[in-house]
Amino acid sequence: MPQFFTFQVHFVIFSLTKMQYKSKQQHIQRSAEQIYTLLSNFNHFTPILQDKVEFWEATEERCKFRVQGFDVQLRFEEREPHHRIKLVPEGDSLPFPFAFWIQIKETAPYDTRLRVVLDIELNMMMRMMVGSKLQSATDKIAEQIATALR
Repeated sequence: MPQFFTFQVHFVIFSLTKMQYKSKQQHIQRSAEQIYTLLSNFNHFTPILQDKVEFWEATEERCKFRVQGFDVQLRFEEREPHHRIKLVPEGDSLPFPFAFWIQIKETAPYDTRLRVVLDIELNMMMRMMVGSKLQSATDKIAEQIATALR
């Protein structure tokens, strides 16, 4: 008589873990005030991004666009003049919570350092799948900002 085995499949739901990805530091020969002024208003992003994403719309405080099938809406959450800018998603436009920081430090007149930091909550599986891509993307964003400001 055949024996039947019962297998139970368990789906493990991984809790979200906050991860931080920091870009390489970029050197820009502008004052922190100039950099902050340009980056703290989404309208200034229009010439750079309108051809790189779909459906770009911006106001001073908010922007929305589509990239790789995702509808993204961002807003400024914090601004510390000449030092730091924090962007966060608005509403539930993305399936994972994150905050995007642009850190600005003037080391001498017209000698400023810029770094991009991404704080994001991912489960273990997503972290394994996209962790290195997020690090590369963070580095690339910082490089592109620096290149646009040079």
